[in-house]
Amino acid sequence: MAVYTDVDDEELIGFLAGYDLGALLSCKGIAEGVENSNYYLHTSAGSFILTLYEKRVAEADLPFFLGLMEHLSAKGLGCPQPVRDRAGAALGRLAGRPAAIVTFLDGYSIHHPEPAHCARLGEALAQLHLAGADFPLRRANALSVGGWRPLYAPFSARAGEVAEDLGAIVATELETLERDWPSGLPEGVIHADLFPDNVFFLGDRVSGLIDFYFACVDSLAYDLAICLNAWCFDAAGAYDAEKGAALLSSYARARPLTAAEVEAFPLLARGAALRFLLTRFVDWLNVPPGALVRPKDPREYLARLRFHRTIRSARDYGLGA
Repeated sequence: MAVYTDVDDEELIGFLAGYDLGALLSCKGIAEGVENSNYYLHTSAGSFILTLYEKRVAEADLPFFLGLMEHLSAKGLGCPQPVRDRAGAALGRLAGRPAAIVTFLDGYSIHHPEPAHCARLGEALAQLHLAGADFPLRRANALSVGGWRPLYAPFSARAGEVAEDLGAIVATELETLERDWPSGLPEGVIHADLFPDNVFFLGDRVSGLIDFYFACVDSLAYDLAICLNAWCFDAAGAYDAEKGAALLSSYARARPLTAAEVEAFPLLARGAALRFLLTRFVDWLNVPPGALVRPKDPREYLARLRFHRTIRSARDYGLGA
């Protein structure tokens, strides 16, 4: 979440006039994240999140994202529910951008997760995968292995601005992953961005999952590998085996992994680390002037990638042991 596009007060009031949300009481930008412009919206009907979709999000994909949130919510998963206007539409336009309002979820993000939080995350991720099994829409993962080289290539000459050896590491990883990326693994709807700031807790339970704007259909185990990278390392890149075991075992209890998924997991973890290294690298170099946004440091994911390059078996993560 972030703010790239400012919203004029009169435009906002006019936009809200199409909804049964009562009077506008306050609207405040949210600085976190890197993708869309987001605002906390408080009206006489309650609290909501207003999102303006920026250029990286294709407008044609928005029915998938909004429909998925409605589907998962109907299945009992805690996630934002799109608010439809008086005409029944979940998507409108504001400040020249596609825009939607979703319900506000109670809870808070855990900035320094403990093993117990990782265990609850594993359960929630498996529930998401199971609940999404009969979602009828499909969206390909534009940021899977085939998208990494085109994303990186225009900026490759600037790799040394992040780390002296970044260019060499990325070149090697792209060659390896493009050659060996696994196929035929169980697929379904994945979140693809389930970082700690996209998971809300109340006490020791997960109260909600947010920010579904990378969701797509891809390997379910790849989604688990993304979460391992996001939740089970410290800022210096050291892997926390206790957190990893908690995440992986709780997920597998709800949705057991196949032998092929276990075998492929080290490569999936490397790919997940490279994917976020590259998107953070590109975002680091391309923050729009004046944007209310804090780009995330790509070097954190370079450290994770270095670790994954030492792994030879899923047993090193606690899988299949």
